Amino acid sequence: MLSLVDLRTRIAAGTLDPAGAIRLAEVAIAARDPGIGAIVSQNPAPAIAGSGPLAGIAVGVKDIIDTADLPTQMGSPIYAGWQPKADAAIVARLRALGAVPLVKTSTSPFASHDPTATVNPRDPGHTPGGSSAGSAAAVAAGMVPLALGTQTGGSVIRPAAFCGVAAIKPSFRLLPTVGVKTFSWALDTVGLFGAGIRDIAQGLSLIADRPALDLDAAPGAPRLGLCLQDFAEAPDPDALAALHRAARAAEAAGARLVDLVLPDPLPEAWAQHAVIQDYEARQALAWEYAHHRAQLSPELGEQLDAAQDLVAAQYDAARRAAHRARRALKDLFGAFDAILTLSAPGRAPAGLGTTGDARFNRLWTLMGVPCVTVPVPGDGLPLGVQVVARFGDDGRALAVARMIEHALAA
Repeated sequence: MLSLVDLRTRIAAGTLDPAGAIRLAEVAIAARDPGIGAIVSQNPAPAIAGSGPLAGIAVGVKDIIDTADLPTQMGSPIYAGWQPKADAAIVARLRALGAVPLVKTSTSPFASHDPTATVNPRDPGHTPGGSSAGSAAAVAAGMVPLALGTQTGGSVIRPAAFCGVAAIKPSFRLLPTVGVKTFSWALDTVGLFGAGIRDIAQGLSLIADRPALDLDAAPGAPRLGLCLQDFAEAPDPDALAALHRAARAAEAAGARLVDLVLPDPLPEAWAQHAVIQDYEARQALAWEYAHHRAQLSPELGEQLDAAQDLVAAQYDAARRAAHRARRALKDLFGAFDAILTLSAPGRAPAGLGTTGDARFNRLWTLMGVPCVTVPVPGDGLPLGVQVVARFGDDGRALAVARMIEHALAA
Protein backbone atom coordinates (compact mmCIF):
# COMPACT_ATOMS: atom_id res chain seq x y z
CA MET A 1 0.00 0.00 0.00
CA LEU A 2 1.02 3.62 -0.48
CA SER A 3 1.57 5.29 2.88
CA LEU A 4 0.72 8.94 3.37
CA VAL A 5 3.31 9.17 6.17
CA ASP A 6 6.02 7.58 4.02
CA LEU A 7 5.29 9.80 1.03
CA ARG A 8 5.30 12.98 3.15
CA THR A 9 8.58 11.91 4.77
CA ARG A 10 10.22 11.28 1.39
CA ILE A 11 8.99 14.58 -0.02
CA ALA A 12 10.25 16.47 3.06
CA ALA A 13 13.64 14.73 2.72
CA GLY A 14 13.90 15.70 -0.96
CA THR A 15 14.09 12.11 -2.22
CA LEU A 16 10.69 12.44 -3.93
CA ASP A 17 8.89 15.48 -5.30
CA PRO A 18 5.10 16.01 -5.33
CA ALA A 19 4.81 15.31 -9.05
CA GLY A 20 6.70 12.06 -8.60
CA ALA A 21 4.41 11.03 -5.75
CA ILE A 22 1.35 11.62 -7.92
CA ARG A 23 2.95 9.58 -10.70
CA LEU A 24 3.32 6.66 -8.29
CA ALA A 25 -0.44 6.73 -7.77
CA GLU A 26 -1.17 7.07 -11.50
CA VAL A 27 1.05 4.11 -12.35
CA ALA A 28 -0.55 1.99 -9.64
CA ILE A 29 -4.07 2.89 -10.83
CA ALA A 30 -3.23 1.96 -14.43
CA ALA A 31 -1.76 -1.35 -13.34
CA ARG A 32 -4.27 -2.46 -10.71
CA ASP A 33 -7.66 -0.89 -11.23
CA PRO A 34 -8.64 -2.84 -14.37
CA GLY A 35 -8.97 -5.94 -12.21
CA ILE A 36 -10.61 -4.21 -9.25
CA GLY A 37 -12.95 -1.52 -10.57
CA ALA A 38 -12.50 0.94 -7.72
CA ILE A 39 -12.16 4.04 -9.93
CA VAL A 40 -15.08 5.59 -11.82
CA SER A 41 -13.28 8.69 -13.17
CA GLN A 42 -9.77 10.13 -13.14
CA ASN A 43 -8.26 13.54 -13.81
CA PRO A 44 -5.89 12.97 -16.77
CA ALA A 45 -3.91 16.17 -16.17
CA PRO A 46 -4.22 17.17 -12.52
CA ALA A 47 -2.81 20.43 -11.20
CA ILE A 48 -0.05 19.44 -8.76
CA ALA A 49 0.88 21.86 -6.00
CA GLY A 50 4.59 22.25 -5.35
CA SER A 51 4.12 22.94 -1.67
CA GLY A 52 1.68 22.44 1.16
CA PRO A 53 1.46 19.83 3.94
CA LEU A 54 -0.32 17.37 1.63
CA ALA A 55 1.50 18.25 -1.59
CA GLY A 56 2.00 15.06 -3.59
CA ILE A 57 -0.80 13.16 -1.87
CA ALA A 58 -3.27 11.66 -4.33
CA VAL A 59 -6.76 11.29 -2.88
CA GLY A 60 -9.63 9.06 -3.88
CA VAL A 61 -12.99 10.80 -3.44
CA LYS A 62 -16.17 8.78 -2.98
CA ASP A 63 -18.48 9.54 -5.88
CA ILE A 64 -21.20 11.19 -3.81
CA ILE A 65 -18.80 14.03 -2.91
CA ASP A 66 -18.77 16.98 -5.32
CA THR A 67 -15.68 17.78 -7.36
CA ALA A 68 -15.46 20.71 -9.76
CA ASP A 69 -13.11 18.93 -12.17
CA LEU A 70 -14.60 15.41 -12.16
CA PRO A 71 -18.18 14.17 -12.51
CA THR A 72 -20.17 13.24 -9.41
CA GLN A 73 -22.44 10.44 -10.53
CA MET A 74 -23.72 9.06 -7.18
CA GLY A 75 -23.34 5.47 -8.38
CA SER A 76 -26.63 5.96 -10.24
CA PRO A 77 -27.66 6.29 -13.91
CA ILE A 78 -29.83 9.23 -12.82
CA TYR A 79 -26.66 11.33 -12.48
CA ALA A 80 -24.58 9.84 -15.30
CA GLY A 81 -22.09 12.48 -16.46
CA TRP A 82 -23.31 15.10 -13.97
CA GLN A 83 -20.65 17.76 -13.40
CA PRO A 84 -20.85 19.98 -10.28
CA LYS A 85 -19.71 23.58 -10.58
CA ALA A 86 -17.94 23.59 -7.21
CA ASP A 87 -15.96 21.35 -4.90
CA ALA A 88 -17.47 20.01 -1.72
CA ALA A 89 -16.05 21.77 1.33
CA ILE A 90 -13.76 18.87 2.22
CA VAL A 91 -12.40 18.65 -1.34
CA ALA A 92 -11.69 22.38 -1.28
CA ARG A 93 -9.85 21.87 2.01
CA LEU A 94 -7.74 19.09 0.51
CA ARG A 95 -6.75 21.29 -2.43
CA ALA A 96 -5.83 24.12 -0.04
CA LEU A 97 -3.46 21.71 1.72
CA GLY A 98 -1.81 20.81 -1.59
CA ALA A 99 -3.45 17.39 -2.05
CA VAL A 100 -4.65 16.20 -5.47
CA PRO A 101 -8.20 14.77 -5.62
CA LEU A 102 -7.06 12.47 -8.40
CA VAL A 103 -9.92 10.01 -8.79
CA LYS A 104 -13.56 9.43 -7.93
CA THR A 105 -14.16 6.06 -6.31
CA SER A 106 -17.12 3.75 -6.74
CA THR A 107 -20.07 3.95 -4.39
CA SER A 108 -23.29 2.10 -3.90
CA PRO A 109 -26.09 4.16 -5.45
CA PHE A 110 -26.54 7.23 -3.24
CA ALA A 111 -24.40 5.44 -0.59
CA SER A 112 -27.10 2.82 -0.07
CA HIS A 113 -26.82 -0.93 0.59
CA ASP A 114 -26.72 -2.11 -3.03
CA PRO A 115 -23.34 -3.55 -4.10
CA THR A 116 -21.10 -2.03 -6.75
CA ALA A 117 -19.03 -3.84 -9.37
CA THR A 118 -15.85 -3.25 -7.32
CA VAL A 119 -14.11 -6.40 -6.08
CA ASN A 120 -12.07 -6.98 -2.96
CA PRO A 121 -8.35 -6.55 -3.77
CA ARG A 122 -7.53 -9.38 -1.35
CA ASP A 123 -9.75 -11.82 -3.27
CA PRO A 124 -11.84 -10.76 -6.29
CA GLY A 125 -14.45 -13.38 -5.43
CA HIS A 126 -15.45 -11.41 -2.32
CA THR A 127 -17.11 -8.06 -1.68
CA PRO A 128 -15.02 -5.06 -0.61
CA GLY A 129 -18.00 -3.90 1.46
CA GLY A 130 -20.04 -0.80 0.93
CA SER A 131 -21.06 1.81 0.38
CA SER A 132 -17.50 3.23 0.25
CA ALA A 133 -16.35 0.21 -1.76
CA GLY A 134 -14.05 2.04 -4.14
CA SER A 135 -12.29 4.09 -1.49
CA ALA A 136 -11.45 1.08 0.66
CA ALA A 137 -10.38 -1.00 -2.34
CA ALA A 138 -8.25 1.79 -3.85
CA VAL A 139 -6.24 2.17 -0.65
CA ALA A 140 -5.95 -1.59 -0.12
CA ALA A 141 -4.66 -2.06 -3.67
CA GLY A 142 -2.01 0.64 -3.25
CA MET A 143 -3.57 3.03 -5.75
CA VAL A 144 -3.88 6.06 -3.47
CA PRO A 145 -2.53 6.81 0.02
CA LEU A 146 -5.71 8.53 1.22
CA ALA A 147 -9.37 8.20 0.33
CA LEU A 148 -12.62 9.78 1.45
CA GLY A 149 -15.69 7.73 2.31
CA THR A 150 -18.92 8.34 4.15
CA GLN A 151 -20.74 6.38 6.84
CA THR A 152 -24.46 6.38 7.57
CA GLY A 153 -24.57 2.86 8.98
CA GLY A 154 -21.18 1.18 8.63
CA SER A 155 -19.86 2.32 5.26
CA VAL A 156 -16.36 3.33 6.41
CA ILE A 157 -15.55 0.91 9.21
CA ARG A 158 -16.92 -2.25 7.55
CA PRO A 159 -15.21 -1.97 4.11
CA ALA A 160 -11.95 -1.03 5.82
CA ALA A 161 -12.13 -4.26 7.82
CA PHE A 162 -13.03 -6.31 4.73
CA CYS A 163 -10.15 -4.85 2.71
CA GLY A 164 -7.54 -4.81 5.48
CA VAL A 165 -6.91 -1.08 5.78
CA ALA A 166 -7.14 1.50 8.55
CA ALA A 167 -10.04 3.94 8.64
CA ILE A 168 -11.70 6.45 10.90
CA LYS A 169 -15.28 7.58 11.11
CA PRO A 170 -14.66 10.79 13.07
CA SER A 171 -16.95 12.45 15.56
CA PHE A 172 -20.13 13.64 13.89
CA ARG A 173 -19.53 16.87 11.94
CA LEU A 174 -15.80 17.02 12.66
CA LEU A 175 -15.42 17.00 8.87
CA PRO A 176 -17.85 19.04 6.76
CA THR A 177 -20.59 17.39 4.71
CA VAL A 178 -21.38 20.47 2.59
CA GLY A 179 -21.34 19.28 -1.01
CA VAL A 180 -21.86 15.61 -0.05
CA LYS A 181 -25.07 13.95 -1.28
CA THR A 182 -27.29 13.52 1.76
CA PHE A 183 -28.84 10.21 2.75
CA SER A 184 -29.51 10.99 6.42
CA TRP A 185 -28.50 14.37 7.82
CA ALA A 186 -28.48 13.06 11.40
CA LEU A 187 -26.09 10.22 10.55
CA ASP A 188 -23.97 10.96 7.45
CA THR A 189 -20.30 11.32 8.43
CA VAL A 190 -17.25 11.80 6.19
CA GLY A 191 -14.40 9.42 7.02
CA LEU A 192 -10.87 8.58 5.89
CA PHE A 193 -9.10 5.44 4.66
CA GLY A 194 -5.33 4.91 4.82
CA ALA A 195 -2.64 2.24 4.94
CA GLY A 196 -2.21 2.47 8.72
CA ILE A 197 -3.32 4.37 11.80
CA ARG A 198 -0.53 6.96 11.50
CA ASP A 199 -1.69 7.72 7.95
CA ILE A 200 -5.30 8.44 8.89
CA ALA A 201 -4.20 10.36 11.99
CA GLN A 202 -1.97 12.68 9.96
CA GLY A 203 -4.65 13.08 7.31
CA LEU A 204 -7.37 13.90 9.82
CA SER A 205 -5.20 16.28 11.83
CA LEU A 206 -4.41 18.32 8.72
CA ILE A 207 -7.86 18.29 7.15
CA ALA A 208 -9.59 19.16 10.42
CA ASP A 209 -6.84 21.66 11.37
CA ARG A 210 -6.31 19.92 14.72
CA PRO A 211 -2.58 19.17 15.15
CA ALA A 212 -3.19 17.26 18.38
CA LEU A 213 -4.79 14.44 16.38
CA ASP A 214 -1.42 13.57 14.82
CA LEU A 215 -0.04 10.74 16.93
CA ASP A 216 3.20 11.06 18.82
CA ALA A 217 2.71 9.97 22.44
CA ALA A 218 1.38 6.58 23.52
CA PRO A 219 -1.92 6.62 25.46
CA GLY A 220 -0.35 5.24 28.66
CA ALA A 221 -2.45 2.51 30.29
CA PRO A 222 -5.92 3.11 28.86
CA ARG A 223 -9.02 1.57 30.39
CA LEU A 224 -10.77 -0.39 27.64
CA GLY A 225 -14.22 -1.92 27.69
CA LEU A 226 -14.33 -5.17 25.70
CA CYS A 227 -17.78 -5.13 24.13
CA LEU A 228 -19.47 -7.88 22.10
CA GLN A 229 -22.70 -5.94 21.40
CA ASP A 230 -24.78 -9.02 22.26
CA PHE A 231 -27.97 -7.34 21.04
CA ALA A 232 -26.50 -7.39 17.50
CA GLU A 233 -26.36 -11.22 17.40
CA ALA A 234 -23.24 -13.33 17.50
CA PRO A 235 -20.29 -12.71 15.16
CA ASP A 236 -18.49 -15.39 13.19
CA PRO A 237 -15.92 -17.33 15.25
CA ASP A 238 -12.98 -15.89 13.32
CA ALA A 239 -14.15 -12.31 14.00
CA LEU A 240 -14.49 -13.11 17.70
CA ALA A 241 -11.03 -14.67 17.72
CA ALA A 242 -9.57 -11.53 16.11
CA LEU A 243 -11.24 -9.38 18.76
CA HIS A 244 -9.76 -11.46 21.58
CA ARG A 245 -6.37 -11.41 19.89
CA ALA A 246 -6.50 -7.61 19.73
CA ALA A 247 -7.58 -7.52 23.39
CA ARG A 248 -4.61 -9.65 24.44
CA ALA A 249 -2.27 -7.43 22.42
CA ALA A 250 -3.71 -4.33 24.09
CA GLU A 251 -3.19 -5.87 27.53
CA ALA A 252 0.39 -6.79 26.66
CA ALA A 253 0.94 -3.14 25.71
CA GLY A 254 -0.35 -1.97 29.10
CA ALA A 255 -4.08 -1.47 28.60
CA ARG A 256 -6.52 -2.52 31.31
CA LEU A 257 -9.48 -4.45 29.86
CA VAL A 258 -12.86 -5.07 31.44
CA ASP A 259 -15.76 -6.94 29.87
CA LEU A 260 -18.51 -4.46 29.01
CA VAL A 261 -22.20 -5.16 28.50
CA LEU A 262 -23.92 -2.05 27.15
CA PRO A 263 -26.82 -1.05 29.39
CA ASP A 264 -30.24 0.17 28.38
CA PRO A 265 -31.06 2.42 26.57
CA LEU A 266 -28.18 1.70 24.15
CA PRO A 267 -29.63 -1.52 22.67
CA GLU A 268 -32.95 0.29 22.21
CA ALA A 269 -31.22 3.07 20.29
CA TRP A 270 -29.44 0.52 18.08
CA ALA A 271 -32.85 -0.86 17.10
CA GLN A 272 -34.05 2.63 16.14
CA HIS A 273 -31.18 3.50 13.78
CA ALA A 274 -33.10 2.37 10.69
CA VAL A 275 -36.12 4.53 11.54
CA ILE A 276 -34.02 7.69 11.64
CA GLN A 277 -32.02 6.71 8.57
CA ASP A 278 -35.00 5.77 6.41
CA TYR A 279 -37.27 8.63 7.48
CA GLU A 280 -34.57 11.11 6.49
CA ALA A 281 -33.59 9.23 3.33
CA ARG A 282 -37.20 9.44 2.17
CA GLN A 283 -36.90 13.23 2.26
CA ALA A 284 -33.29 13.52 1.09
CA LEU A 285 -34.04 11.41 -2.02
CA ALA A 286 -37.60 12.64 -2.56
CA TRP A 287 -36.87 14.10 -6.00
CA GLU A 288 -35.11 10.97 -7.25
CA TYR A 289 -37.94 8.80 -5.91
CA ALA A 290 -40.69 10.96 -7.41
CA HIS A 291 -39.13 11.38 -10.86
CA HIS A 292 -36.81 8.40 -11.36
CA ARG A 293 -38.18 5.52 -9.27
CA ALA A 294 -37.60 3.03 -12.10
CA GLN A 295 -33.89 3.95 -12.24
CA LEU A 296 -33.24 3.41 -8.55
CA SER A 297 -31.24 0.31 -7.64
CA PRO A 298 -33.34 -2.64 -6.44
CA GLU A 299 -32.56 -2.58 -2.73
CA LEU A 300 -32.67 1.21 -2.44
CA GLY A 301 -35.95 1.38 -4.33
CA GLU A 302 -37.55 -1.14 -1.97
CA GLN A 303 -36.07 0.64 1.03
CA LEU A 304 -37.61 3.94 -0.03
CA ASP A 305 -40.92 2.23 -0.84
CA ALA A 306 -41.10 0.97 2.75
CA ALA A 307 -39.98 4.35 4.13
CA GLN A 308 -43.07 6.05 2.70
CA ASP A 309 -45.09 4.48 5.52
CA LEU A 310 -42.98 5.95 8.32
CA VAL A 311 -44.66 8.74 10.30
CA ALA A 312 -43.22 11.64 12.25
CA ALA A 313 -44.20 10.10 15.58
CA GLN A 314 -41.96 7.10 14.89
CA TYR A 315 -39.10 9.36 13.89
CA ASP A 316 -39.49 11.56 16.96
CA ALA A 317 -39.58 8.53 19.26
CA ALA A 318 -36.43 7.16 17.62
CA ARG A 319 -34.65 10.48 18.09
CA ARG A 320 -35.62 10.54 21.76
CA ALA A 321 -34.23 7.03 22.17
CA ALA A 322 -30.97 8.15 20.54
CA HIS A 323 -30.77 11.15 22.86
CA ARG A 324 -31.22 8.98 25.94
CA ALA A 325 -28.56 6.59 24.68
CA ARG A 326 -26.07 9.41 24.06
CA ARG A 327 -26.48 10.58 27.66
CA ALA A 328 -25.98 7.02 28.92
CA LEU A 329 -22.89 6.52 26.75
CA LYS A 330 -21.38 9.79 28.00
CA ASP A 331 -21.75 8.52 31.58
CA LEU A 332 -20.33 5.14 30.60
CA PHE A 333 -17.16 6.73 29.28
CA GLY A 334 -16.51 7.99 32.79
CA ALA A 335 -15.24 4.47 33.51
CA PHE A 336 -13.51 3.78 30.18
CA ASP A 337 -11.09 5.59 27.89
CA ALA A 338 -12.29 3.63 24.87
CA ILE A 339 -14.35 0.62 23.84
CA LEU A 340 -12.90 -2.29 21.87
CA THR A 341 -15.46 -4.09 19.74
CA LEU A 342 -16.05 -5.76 16.39
CA SER A 343 -15.75 -3.94 13.06
CA ALA A 344 -17.87 -6.49 11.18
CA PRO A 345 -19.54 -9.85 11.82
CA GLY A 346 -16.69 -11.68 10.03
CA ARG A 347 -14.58 -11.68 6.90
CA ALA A 348 -15.84 -10.22 3.61
CA PRO A 349 -18.70 -12.37 2.30
CA ALA A 350 -18.18 -14.36 -0.87
CA GLY A 351 -19.70 -13.03 -4.07
CA LEU A 352 -20.62 -9.51 -5.11
CA GLY A 353 -24.32 -9.70 -4.31
CA THR A 354 -23.98 -8.15 -0.85
CA THR A 355 -21.90 -5.47 0.85
CA GLY A 356 -22.01 -7.23 4.22
CA ASP A 357 -23.79 -6.41 7.46
CA ALA A 358 -23.41 -3.13 9.39
CA ARG A 359 -24.93 -4.42 12.63
CA PHE A 360 -21.77 -3.80 14.65
CA ASN A 361 -21.48 -0.22 13.34
CA ARG A 362 -24.97 1.28 13.50
CA LEU A 363 -25.04 2.16 17.19
CA TRP A 364 -21.77 4.10 17.09
CA THR A 365 -22.81 6.01 13.98
CA LEU A 366 -26.06 6.97 15.69
CA MET A 367 -24.13 8.05 18.80
CA GLY A 368 -21.88 10.29 16.66
CA VAL A 369 -18.72 9.03 18.38
CA PRO A 370 -15.31 8.44 16.73
CA CYS A 371 -14.61 4.90 15.50
CA VAL A 372 -11.35 3.50 14.14
CA THR A 373 -10.81 0.18 12.34
CA VAL A 374 -7.54 -1.59 13.17
CA PRO A 375 -6.57 -4.45 10.80
CA VAL A 376 -5.70 -7.68 12.62
CA PRO A 377 -2.86 -9.53 10.83
CA GLY A 378 -3.43 -13.16 9.93
CA ASP A 379 -4.04 -15.69 7.22
CA GLY A 380 -6.94 -15.51 4.81
CA LEU A 381 -9.16 -12.54 4.10
CA PRO A 382 -8.68 -9.53 6.39
CA LEU A 383 -10.31 -9.02 9.76
CA GLY A 384 -10.50 -5.83 11.78
CA VAL A 385 -11.46 -4.58 15.22
CA GLN A 386 -13.07 -1.30 16.12
CA VAL A 387 -11.93 1.26 18.70
CA VAL A 388 -14.67 3.63 19.89
CA ALA A 389 -14.11 6.72 22.06
CA ARG A 390 -16.32 9.40 23.55
CA PHE A 391 -17.69 12.17 21.33
CA GLY A 392 -14.97 14.67 20.41
CA ASP A 393 -12.16 12.41 21.66
CA ASP A 394 -10.92 11.40 18.22
CA GLY A 395 -7.31 11.72 19.32
CA ARG A 396 -7.77 9.12 22.04
CA ALA A 397 -9.48 6.73 19.62
CA LEU A 398 -6.54 7.05 17.25
CA ALA A 399 -3.94 6.71 20.02
CA VAL A 400 -5.53 3.51 21.37
CA ALA A 401 -5.88 2.15 17.83
CA ARG A 402 -2.20 2.87 17.16
CA MET A 403 -1.26 1.14 20.42
CA ILE A 404 -3.16 -1.98 19.36
CA GLU A 405 -1.80 -1.86 15.80
CA HIS A 406 1.75 -1.66 17.13
CA ALA A 407 1.17 -4.46 19.63
CA LEU A 408 -0.34 -6.74 16.99
CA ALA A 409 2.70 -6.22 14.77
CA ALA A 410 5.17 -7.07 17.56
